[in-house]
Amino acid sequence: MSKNFRTWVTGFPRIGERRELKKILERYWRGEVGFAEVVRVGEELKRRHWNYQKEAGIDAISVNDFSYYDQTLDMVEALGLVPERFRDIGEKTARYFAMARGDATHTAMEMTKWFNTNYHYIVPELRTGMRWKIDTQKIEKEYAEAKAMGARAKINVVGPLTFLANARRVDDPEAEDALGLFDEILPAYEALFRKLEGLDTNPVVQIDEPVLATDKAAKVILLIRRAYTRLAEAAPNLSLHVVTYFDHAREGVAQLVRTPIDGIGLDFVHGAANMEALDAVAESGKTLIAGVVDGRNVWVADIDAKVALLEKIAEKVKKEKIVVSTSCSLLHVPYTLRYEEKLPEDIRAWLAFALEKLDELALISKLFFEGAESLDHEAALAYARNREANESRRCSSKIHDDAVQRRMVDIDALKKRRIPFKERIGLQHKRFGYPPLVTTTIGSFPQTPEVRAVRRDFKKGSLDENGYIEKMKGFIDECVKFQEEIGLEVLVHGEFERNDMVEYFGERLEGVAFSENGWVQSYGSRCVKPPIIYGDVSRPEPMTLFWTLFAQSLTDRPMKGMLTGPVTILNWSFVRDDQPRAQTCYQIALAIRDEVDDLQKAGIGMIQVDEAAFKEGYPLRSADRPAYEKFALESFWIATGVAEPETQIHTHMCYSDFEDIIETIEAMDADVISIETARSGNTLLKVFERHGYEKEVGPGVYDIHSPRIPDVEEMEKQIRVLLEVLPARQLWINPDCGLKTRRWEEVKPSLQNMVEAAKRVRKSL
Repeated sequence: MSKNFRTWVTGFPRIGERRELKKILERYWRGEVGFAEVVRVGEELKRRHWNYQKEAGIDAISVNDFSYYDQTLDMVEALGLVPERFRDIGEKTARYFAMARGDATHTAMEMTKWFNTNYHYIVPELRTGMRWKIDTQKIEKEYAEAKAMGARAKINVVGPLTFLANARRVDDPEAEDALGLFDEILPAYEALFRKLEGLDTNPVVQIDEPVLATDKAAKVILLIRRAYTRLAEAAPNLSLHVVTYFDHAREGVAQLVRTPIDGIGLDFVHGAANMEALDAVAESGKTLIAGVVDGRNVWVADIDAKVALLEKIAEKVKKEKIVVSTSCSLLHVPYTLRYEEKLPEDIRAWLAFALEKLDELALISKLFFEGAESLDHEAALAYARNREANESRRCSSKIHDDAVQRRMVDIDALKKRRIPFKERIGLQHKRFGYPPLVTTTIGSFPQTPEVRAVRRDFKKGSLDENGYIEKMKGFIDECVKFQEEIGLEVLVHGEFERNDMVEYFGERLEGVAFSENGWVQSYGSRCVKPPIIYGDVSRPEPMTLFWTLFAQSLTDRPMKGMLTGPVTILNWSFVRDDQPRAQTCYQIALAIRDEVDDLQKAGIGMIQVDEAAFKEGYPLRSADRPAYEKFALESFWIATGVAEPETQIHTHMCYSDFEDIIETIEAMDADVISIETARSGNTLLKVFERHGYEKEVGPGVYDIHSPRIPDVEEMEKQIRVLLEVLPARQLWINPDCGLKTRRWEEVKPSLQNMVEAAKRVRKSL
């Protein structure tokens, strides 16, 4: 029962095309407005987004894809699976944001990457015997509102297998997920679906199960039929569609076709092997939601190629059983090109953001189902423009740089590791003389309204270059003085000149373009504006040298040079799709290599090459991982291999599960790695211990994503817990990430407490 849908959007961005939700949430968190104002803005955004999709001719429009923080956290609320430690908070909104961000008396729930994307979800905390209580108020309200607008609504929920696979068992810390609680949690889903059943005549439910596109599909294989047979039988009035994305889901399809669900969603952009599952889908008679419009990249679709792909699919599955869809939620791309006035016109023509993808989807569907002769004048013009844009991109001289290609000829000679760590670290200790439990920060300091105003005025031209430099020097001077005053031993310059750790570098590289409003949600209210890599990449001049040398001139203590690594720049960008990603990554690595060399030649002895998104780029299927690991490692070696033995190379990695990549992390050969561990206790650090990791490690001792200010005793206790795992000489003490999103009122006491805690523990050693 797919209600004669022809087009289907898996999900839509929610932060607002002008970041309206971000702005109102942050005002609410600062106490400037009440939550009623947040709700007002949220309601306006939902109506606008439904209307955009309706006007574009989209049939199946999502409700419950909107969230004030995270859709997995919304499922925790809908199922009533609130962790016991938050149940003392009676008010629902306060509890919701305490789970997401923490408060004065509660540490936030763990946060990690949503599969291999830059979106972060809140990790459910489950235990055996948990009480659940279904709450469908949000879903019911949105469904009624969308239906009243004339939208053909479908209800989005995170599926039970993905929910459990992504959850953490607090009663069994050694368990890698919560799938062992299947029999306790599935009744909650059955109760939820029974409540949804009464919303309408045959309501359509999209059940997101991306776990089926990962290697964990083998682990859940025996649960698939049980789950979806029971859910379909519990709510026979619902039209259930299980949607997978990010890779192929062949194993899952083999089981899903044997359940009473109505439809299966497959990603044909990032999961080409899904073609092998078509016979099973066809024989089952189920609807195929065919994800052919890329929900993860921004290049204009080759509409002729997409229609040809659908025709190939239709050789197996009856055309009337196919619904044309996005490959995944459009959450992962920016909103629209309509406000982009500074992008070069030819590059702009090569792009499609979320709203433009709606039009592509509608046009592809029209051509597939009705043929070119059915197009009206406006659609025919759009079709012609699409063909012109694709041809222009293929032939453009902007894409190729002869100088870069000449350097790439000898790239293999640079894919080398440095001399052994044990030889290097002795030289580095002699050069810097830092103590055990040495204190530092990850890099950035608060991006205050004053800092942002200076950058904005300079960008607009109302502040000249000399004025801008003096203002920035003032911010750096204050930051360095503060770090010295509280006793930090290794300093940073604060990164005040940087709007974003990837965008800053992208703006200084050739072959990279930037949008003005191409914001994408990373977590909560945090948004990023990814670079658009359209051609060969090179560095025309030094990018960080001026600011780093100025900061070093203010102090005798080591000043870290702060760079973003090639793999992270790649993974946090929209990358050209006309050459292998490895080639683009090598080009970026050459640019970072030149920067590392400039810094060390100028006397900067510690250089941090952040690879926050290293894990994020891992393919979901283990068979595809060796190729990724090879070029990712080689890219890091290219970037850092120029460093002399006395130059200490640091790196930083964001929220990730390192268990399966610890050998690769060791092979990166960084002298010091800092990791985010504050929300997960010692779980991540124990991975390093079990592996016998010998290099130095900076586990985050407090969570910068929460406004909480941990006291000295709390951090002293955390440091002592770290010492149960690794020796003091191997440990650095630092926050778990950069401080740009926090306020000085939070940063100053937190860092003071951190330094004092480190001193106390060091004294007791």
